[in-house]
Amino acid sequence: MLKIFAAPSSIALASVLLLEEVEADYELAVLDFSKGQQRELAYQTVNPKGRVPALITEDGVLTETPAILVYIAQRYGPGSMIGANEPYAFAKIQELNSYLASTVHVAHAHRFRGARWTDDPHALEAMTKKVPETMAAAVSLIEEHFFVGPWVTGDAYTICDPYLFTLCSWLEGDGVDTQAFPKLLAHREKMLSRPATQAAIKRLG
Repeated sequence: MLKIFAAPSSIALASVLLLEEVEADYELAVLDFSKGQQRELAYQTVNPKGRVPALITEDGVLTETPAILVYIAQRYGPGSMIGANEPYAFAKIQELNSYLASTVHVAHAHRFRGARWTDDPHALEAMTKKVPETMAAAVSLIEEHFFVGPWVTGDAYTICDPYLFTLCSWLEGDGVDTQAFPKLLAHREKMLSRPATQAAIKRLG
């Protein structure tokens, strides 16, 4: 059985959501970041990065959301979740998820995790103030150029959907006017109507 480590209000929700979506048999371990549990030896032996998610499989540990989502979908989901046997569809899914990981999530992290990049208090303040602008620019690009509908890449639910949903759930907190993004708001409502999404949110608290 799989075991996934997650934390409330973290990107790990995307992986937990997909596990629920494919009805996988898994154990959920919830870390309390406010108590520094991600830095304790017990978790460091699982993921020395001290971040979530981390997925323990029968073959070893996986970290990083894009990798975990692909693994879950390949193991439990239909081929349409990753564009299986369709090289271009598969590549487009990886393109968007790479952008979510390398740009959108990083832009959001500047709000809370600026110390990863600088110790200068003025730089930290500037980074925080920039978040509404950078996050709005990132999701604007997705709304206008990546989002197909009704799901992110078209008619099929893919691994892009739980990932984008999780990141977009932070937009209001990041100071973004979500009313400017009707496609993403409609996608959020569509995701929230699914039992798997509701179950994942309930399990993570």
